[in-house]
Amino acid sequence: MAESRNGPLRVGLCYDRFGDAPRPPGAPPDWDAEYEPEETVAALEAALRRLGHEPVRLGNAAAVLARMPDLGVDAAVNIAESYGSRNREAHVPVLLELAGVPCVGSDALSLSVSLDKHLTKTVVAAAGVGVPPGGVVPLGADAGALVEAAGLAFPLMAKPRYEGTAKGITPSSRCETSDGLVAEVARQHALYGQDVVVEAFVDGAEWTVGVVGTGDGARALPALQRAVEPRSGIGVHALPGDPDYVIGGALTPELEERLGDAALAAHRALECRDFSRSDFRVAADGVPVFIEINPLPTFAPDGTFAILAELDGQPYDAFLADVLGAALDRALADSARLGAEAGGGGPPANDR
Repeated sequence: MAESRNGPLRVGLCYDRFGDAPRPPGAPPDWDAEYEPEETVAALEAALRRLGHEPVRLGNAAAVLARMPDLGVDAAVNIAESYGSRNREAHVPVLLELAGVPCVGSDALSLSVSLDKHLTKTVVAAAGVGVPPGGVVPLGADAGALVEAAGLAFPLMAKPRYEGTAKGITPSSRCETSDGLVAEVARQHALYGQDVVVEAFVDGAEWTVGVVGTGDGARALPALQRAVEPRSGIGVHALPGDPDYVIGGALTPELEERLGDAALAAHRALECRDFSRSDFRVAADGVPVFIEINPLPTFAPDGTFAILAELDGQPYDAFLADVLGAALDRALADSARLGAEAGGGGPPANDR
C-alpha cells in the first residue's frame, strides 16, 4: 500500500463534473468537454482513502468560492477546468492559495500559460523541443494574411487558442487550401469567441506521454500511441463520433527515450507540478514534434493513467495513490518552506 509521509489528512477534491453546472449562454456545444464523470472523482477518493486520508468534495470554482475563506481541509487535489476565460484553469488554484491550502497539481501561472497554445509552444520551443511552425489569427482578423506573412505551407491545422481536450476540432480543422482555412478560422472565431492558432499539420504517428513528479524529480511514464483517422490524419480522440482509424509507426527504445525526454522538457519548462500529459506527432524522420500539454489530465478509469496502471499490473487506486501520495508530500513541504521563509511558520490554519 502506498503511504504518505504525512499523517491522516482531510484532502479537498476540486473538480468540474458533468451536469453540475448549466450551459452558459452562448457557449459552444462542447463547452464542458474537459469536465469529468463521477467515476473520476470516485477514483481519486479511493486513492486518497488508500493513503489513509479523508477525501472532502469541494467541487468547482463557484463551490470553492462559496466556502471561502475556511475550506476545512489540510490540502487539496485540483483537477478543476472552470469556464469563461483563458485564465479559467487558474480559478481554483488562486482560491486555494488565498485560503492557504496546499494544492496538488500545477499552480495558477503554469495552468494559465499552458492553456494558451501559442504561449505554450513559445516556452516549449525555447526548451529545445520541436514545435510546428505557425502563428495566431486574432479574433476577427484575416487568416490568409497570417499564411502569407509567416510563409506557411498547406496542409495547416486550426484550433482555438485557449481550449483543450480537442475542443473545436473537426475534420475541417485540417485545411488544405486558403479558402478552407478562412472558413475554418471563421467557424472557430464564431463558436469560441477567441483567437485561433494556425500551424503546420504534422503527418505521422501520434503519441501521448504522461509525466509525474516535479522539477528534477519528475519522470516520464511509458508512451502510448493514439489512433488517427486515415482521411484527415487527425487523432481519433479529437473527432466526434466513432471514426475509422489507423495506427502506424513503431515504438522503438530510441523513440520512447526521445518522447520521454521531450515530455519532461515541456513539463519542466512550464514548471508543471505533480502530473501532466503531453501529445506529440512523429513524422518519417523520427523526431517528436510537440503538439500540446495538459497539466490537468483526466484521471478517469478509462483514461491514459488508468491504461498505464493496467500495463503496470497495478490496481488503479494503488497507481493513483502512488501519484497523489508523492504529490501531497511535495505540496505540504513547499507550503511549509514558503511559510518559514515568510516568517509565519506555514499557511493559515483551517478550523475543523
